[in-house]
Amino acid sequence: MNKKSTDEDIKTRLDKWLWAARFYKTRQLAAEAINGGHVQLNRQRVKPSRVLKVNDKLSIHKTPFTFDIIVEALSVRRGPAKQAQLLYTELEESIQKREELAAQRKLNAAQFPHAERRPDKRDRRRIIRFKNINREN
Repeated sequence: MNKKSTDEDIKTRLDKWLWAARFYKTRQLAAEAINGGHVQLNRQRVKPSRVLKVNDKLSIHKTPFTFDIIVEALSVRRGPAKQAQLLYTELEESIQKREELAAQRKLNAAQFPHAERRPDKRDRRRIIRFKNINREN
């Protein structure tokens, strides 16, 4: 009675699959994201214990990006990243939107650079003095 397991035989919870596919570092984070409405299965809100099937469509919102994927395989174990990427296929539209958003964020970061260091006590005094001068006028 030794039966080989296939993808149809494996029953995987949604939170466990998201963890195995490396979308979240822990199952708890995956469950919190699902409960918070950041993960939708076939455009519906679900619970973390929902059983996942092959060809299910997931929409995963991780600020500021959204991943629209199709489940290709099921797994209950978290493996290497190369193996995790074989568990799903991301839609072309999703990839394109993420790349555009990443390019836009990069452009915004170039336009508004951050200070090299935090202001020290002397700098803070100058900032306060500058703000007070502007309020008086």
